[in-house]
Amino acid sequence: MFHLLERYTTESVTSGHPDKVCDQISDAILDACLTQDPAARVAVESFGSHGTLMLGGELKTSARIDPEHIARDVYRDIGYTDELKILNTIAVQSPDIAQGVDTGGAGDQGIMYGYATDETEEYLPKGVVLAHALARRLEALRRDGTLSWAKPDGKTQVTIDKGGVITALTSTQHAEDVSQEEIRTALIEHLFTPVLGDVSDIEILVNPTGKFVLGGFTADAGLTGRKIMVDTYGGIAPHGGGAFSGKDSTKVDRSAAYMCRLVAKNLVANGYGKKAVVSVAYAIGRAEPVMVEAYSDEGKSLTDIVNKHYDFKPAAIIERLGLRKPIFRETAAYGHFGVAGRSWEIVEKI
Repeated sequence: MFHLLERYTTESVTSGHPDKVCDQISDAILDACLTQDPAARVAVESFGSHGTLMLGGELKTSARIDPEHIARDVYRDIGYTDELKILNTIAVQSPDIAQGVDTGGAGDQGIMYGYATDETEEYLPKGVVLAHALARRLEALRRDGTLSWAKPDGKTQVTIDKGGVITALTSTQHAEDVSQEEIRTALIEHLFTPVLGDVSDIEILVNPTGKFVLGGFTADAGLTGRKIMVDTYGGIAPHGGGAFSGKDSTKVDRSAAYMCRLVAKNLVANGYGKKAVVSVAYAIGRAEPVMVEAYSDEGKSLTDIVNKHYDFKPAAIIERLGLRKPIFRETAAYGHFGVAGRSWEIVEKI
């Protein structure tokens, strides 16, 4: 259940990475529905590839939205200027699913995990925090003009050994007329050093292929839900396999994972362990979980404490975390956890 290796690697991606473009489009459509109809049922997938974007999934809502317009706005806001052909195949939610959810049941079966560690103030593994920090700053440097040659697509990666960074990597899309030497020099000055501090003993890797001019959907396909480790704990903790983006909170893949994170973080913050893992499982249409388990890094069961203080029924989670609000596009890049102000990151006494 717990990460025990002294050496590990985690990654992040910028908002312009094709998978993350799809996550943001799916969550922007979700937010648009929730803005008009807080009880909207939404399960929207996006798939982009070489000039074409396909929207699919299901809605049950009174909201009147234009998914194609929303998708184009997100795409342009991220920084892409090429035109997209959009195919919209979004349909009405199956009544077979709706009948169970209408009574407060889970929108699907599945297993969700939450994790926390005391090694950083974000209660996340150090590598996860640094990989996201590098990716966020890379985008900020593009948007503020510091890196005038930078384009939207990018990835970061950090290798930790015995608590310290030994390798840091960035692949960044760039203009044709800039040299790799110029890119490396600028990134060491403006990206790696401000985030990591002294980098003299860190192996710095920049655009290992030697060139990254083509990016986004022009170079690669993107798909909602294909960066679930970037979204969560960087592969350091278990994952039930369910993606978050494009799903309203009756889908426990999202809401219960947020709840598990809240619980794990508060177990650590309240001194029940240096690390904690929380797991919950559901049957579709049933409100009560089929399982709730929690453990500390010492192998101590914390399940009784969790069951005493927390209600994992979907309706209770939605109410506690305020998940009927249009808050989700902002979560769709740079990780869903460790960001101050999100309701599942609140520390409370238990």
